[in-house]
Amino acid sequence: MATAVAGALAAAPAVFVPASAAAAPSADAVIAEVYGGGGNSGATLTSDFVELANRGAAAVALDGWSVQYLPAAPSPTSKWQATPLTGALAPGARYLVGEGKGAGGTVALPTPDASGGINMSGTAGTVALVQGATPLTCLTAADCLADPRVRDLVGYGTAVVREGTGAPAASNTTSVARGSSLADTDDNSADFTAGAPTPLNSRGEGPTDPGPGPGPDPTPSARIHDIQGPGRLSPLKGTQVSAVPGVVTAVRDFGSARGFWIQDPTPDNDPRTSEGVFVFTGSASPKAAVGDAVAVTGKVEEYYPGAADSNGQSLTEVTGATWTVKSSGNALPAPVVLDAATVPDAYTADGDLEARPLQPDAYALDLYEALEGERVQVADTRVVGATNTHNELWVTVEPTQNATAAGGTLYGSYDAQNGGRLKVTSLIPFAERPFPAANVGDTLSGVTAGPLTYDQFGGYTVAATTLGTLTSGGRAAEVTRGQKTTELAIATYNVENLSPKDPQAKFDRLAHGVVDNLARPDIVALEEIQDNSGPTNDGTTAADQTLQQLVDAIVAAGGPRYEWRSIDPQDGKDGGQPGGNIRTAFLFDPARVQFVDRAGGDATTPVGVRKSWLGQTQLTLSPGRIAPADEAWTSSRKPLAAEFRFRGRTVFVVANHFNSKGGDQGLDARVQPPQRSSEVQRLKQAALVHQFVGDVLKSDPRANVVVLGDLNDFGFSPALKTLTDDGSLRDLVTTLPANEQYGYVYNGNSQVLDHILTSPRVTRFEYDIVHVNAEFADQASDHDPQVLRVRPSTGSDLLDWIDQHVFEGWLDGTPPRP
Repeated sequence: MATAVAGALAAAPAVFVPASAAAAPSADAVIAEVYGGGGNSGATLTSDFVELANRGAAAVALDGWSVQYLPAAPSPTSKWQATPLTGALAPGARYLVGEGKGAGGTVALPTPDASGGINMSGTAGTVALVQGATPLTCLTAADCLADPRVRDLVGYGTAVVREGTGAPAASNTTSVARGSSLADTDDNSADFTAGAPTPLNSRGEGPTDPGPGPGPDPTPSARIHDIQGPGRLSPLKGTQVSAVPGVVTAVRDFGSARGFWIQDPTPDNDPRTSEGVFVFTGSASPKAAVGDAVAVTGKVEEYYPGAADSNGQSLTEVTGATWTVKSSGNALPAPVVLDAATVPDAYTADGDLEARPLQPDAYALDLYEALEGERVQVADTRVVGATNTHNELWVTVEPTQNATAAGGTLYGSYDAQNGGRLKVTSLIPFAERPFPAANVGDTLSGVTAGPLTYDQFGGYTVAATTLGTLTSGGRAAEVTRGQKTTELAIATYNVENLSPKDPQAKFDRLAHGVVDNLARPDIVALEEIQDNSGPTNDGTTAADQTLQQLVDAIVAAGGPRYEWRSIDPQDGKDGGQPGGNIRTAFLFDPARVQFVDRAGGDATTPVGVRKSWLGQTQLTLSPGRIAPADEAWTSSRKPLAAEFRFRGRTVFVVANHFNSKGGDQGLDARVQPPQRSSEVQRLKQAALVHQFVGDVLKSDPRANVVVLGDLNDFGFSPALKTLTDDGSLRDLVTTLPANEQYGYVYNGNSQVLDHILTSPRVTRFEYDIVHVNAEFADQASDHDPQVLRVRPSTGSDLLDWIDQHVFEGWLDGTPPRP
């Protein structure tokens, strides 16, 4: 049988199977589109072209590079043809290489960035982007992709030389083009599709169509409301549209996502279909002006800011566009007014939002989607999210919606998403009109108007062409009172990646916050203390220089000379900014409180609870880390437990920084309710801290235990319920009025991520969230600190009564109670 098979194989005719191969994907410059049918029979374009794009974040210098072409089935004597390139390819930009021109066609390419004369096949061939001008000599896929000069390569149709499987065949009327995300998987068939050619040069210009000559304008293939449709996804997604009419309402001519918005002044009667759309031109400033009446031709795409797998909303765009200006100086359509009367109270429906028609009269998210691209207007709106470093702020158009005491908007439950929130950015050049530095509680007085757009950093946004005037709400940084003699003051403060790489001004700001705003607490639990080299990933783990610099700044600000305790983590094991090795640490005032040192605590040794020979409950290590080897702390900060003595009383303090919310879906996710994937790890972390507190209370039910820090979760979250549901800990934020339960502001929602929790024996206390950062444009950190002033229990009901009713007043300078 083996002989028969061997004979059959020997007798079979030789069949040549072209090899497929792949090189490393390009992180920046790629071939975006190839067209070889220019000037052929039936073609509209007169010339062949190759379009490049930059999917990276930095410009790519093209001087000395080339675009090269090889026939689909090269013979041993075939030669590559090369077109030299010059200049640079900006991030997000296109670069057009004009090639051979035929006798047919009626539409010229836009002015190419480089020109050659290669007559490419209209159906099949290979194009390479080469770091060099010398023609390649390879004739097989394996050889070509092994050549380090080849930056990117596309084989279309029956091309032998290709990446993976070849791209589809082209034709005289179709090109092969990479998707709008510019994905490079090194499989041409996966990365490229065939469609109408859409050449675009680095200036954002498309083909020059001389038009039909005298006579009526061409009939639009679609109007904007047809493109937008009654749902979130365009019914024309992926199709070419032509002569779409609209008036230019705004132009974005900065950054790598340039373009302009157009709006149809003749709307339909369907409130679900937006009359506005964004025309994307990449990093090229579009040749369009506000008030131009235009007819746009291009391809309809759904762009997902932050990538399609981020689960955010999409933005309908027209890409690869060309347009004709019919007239200029036209009046703009009136903006849609957004206020408490027009925005629904309900935020969103549940389920896959892309699978259902919009209900703009029922849900805020649906209303905003139905207005995507249209001009909208807000007036006299209260600021609920302070101006950030990207020149963005948040306002609310529903001023009574869960208002905080300071004028923010409270995020008080998973069902209180607060649909009145909108982000505001500006299309006005900052040299003309500086962006306002707004605090929460300020007002953006007058009218703010512009097209409604969407991005991954917060969602629906008014891109303002008219910006209101800032009116101050008079908000000032809070100053808490100082502790009395008998009160132990314990604070928590996330100092946002503090390291010696930060300017001294940050240390000074934080120091004054501790001294002036927090009133010199006795103990300060710090989160996000980085190692001595900060974000430099050099193996450093010690943070003594970071902590000493902060202590010295506190002394210079008039505060006590705190001592500090911490445990250095293993390099790269605690998450946070790469290289930073963030950890928790304790500062304490030795004139007021004693730190009980018990040696042996290190990065991997767990702290435990034991009884002393006198029967007193104590920690086995101080400071010590809670279960540092448990998988709950993978790539996350480990809690730091310590034992303190104040006026002869023991207080156990646990400093925490639970894992972040990174990876969670946003409130505006397109599948509702959004997934909170990071919550799984925090639940495990909360369970371990709860177990540790349980061990302390099992040993001494009257123990003074304080658990505090950045728990990265809300008071109503499962993680906090894990800590508090059995009554072993009480979350003190719940003791504040509801409209004051916040210390962090995210996307216009005032919320609580930092917490102080206490054991049942802690009954005589005062708790304060000290608002100095989160509501202000000028911040030392993005978190507000918190402070607990407490009279620790003696462990005896009788002694506590005597302490409270007899000695307390004397020590605090007030007459004793009768």
